[in-house]
Amino acid sequence: MPKKIKTAYDDTSIQVLEGLEAVRKRPGMYIGSTDTRGLHHLVYEIVDNSVDEALSGYGDEIKVTLHKDNSISVKDNGRGMPTGMHASGIPTVQVIFTILHAGGKFGQEGGYKTSGGLHGVGASVVNALSEWLTVTIVRDGVEYQQTFINGGKPSGTLTSKKTTRQKNGTTVHFKPDTTIFSTIKYSYDVLSERLRESAFLLKNLRIELIDERNDRSDVFHYEEGIKEFVAYLNEDKDTLTPIAYFSGENNQIEVEFSFQYNDGYSENILSFVNNVRTKDGGTHESSMKTA
Repeated sequence: MPKKIKTAYDDTSIQVLEGLEAVRKRPGMYIGSTDTRGLHHLVYEIVDNSVDEALSGYGDEIKVTLHKDNSISVKDNGRGMPTGMHASGIPTVQVIFTILHAGGKFGQEGGYKTSGGLHGVGASVVNALSEWLTVTIVRDGVEYQQTFINGGKPSGTLTSKKTTRQKNGTTVHFKPDTTIFSTIKYSYDVLSERLRESAFLLKNLRIELIDERNDRSDVFHYEEGIKEFVAYLNEDKDTLTPIAYFSGENNQIEVEFSFQYNDGYSENILSFVNNVRTKDGGTHESSMKTA
């Protein structure tokens, strides 16, 4: 039998981690790791929120900027996050960025018909693991801004001022916490691969990636969506057929399907649900194979 550990196990041994403290204590439970993989996951969480706006028919542009100080910003032209007072008595922006499992994607009457991310879950986790985070929201001619520091603590209150910006939208600018991550240097290539994929999956969505560290940039915009994705995957292969494409809707479920044969010996099947890669497949993938 294992040796007994001589430590007290009583009522005082039970710890309760409240709010974002739990995220900082065990970040791996929320983003998988604190290495480069987890670092890039922070960006995906915020980008997915912007993609969900586009999926729901609001907004068609996302701009991701890598700044020289290793901070990163994600800007969209969606509706802009709600800026009023939440039923809990806390400003809604603060709820989204400081309370886990808060957002507009949980109930059937929520703010999204379709979503890949989980809004408040991603935003609050990113905030918890950041040295600082500033969210800027434009709604109906007014610009709102709220800053958080030291792992998600509000710095001041939500400010507002009139703006001449015509489009609504949300910008989230944050710098990962160096005490949490082994490195905070983002890989342009890793981000561009993921952003390109998101643009392929939602036709006519324009995603711009800018790296201010070395004056590098790309724009991902595909009018034919996954049909162009198939062409991209086969660009270095000898193809045998034209690209086939099908789409349809039934019981509020929309499906897109595209394929092309090449002279290779192995198949390459990528499947997604709500723009999220389903690496382990599922009934949607197995049904495609047997159709």
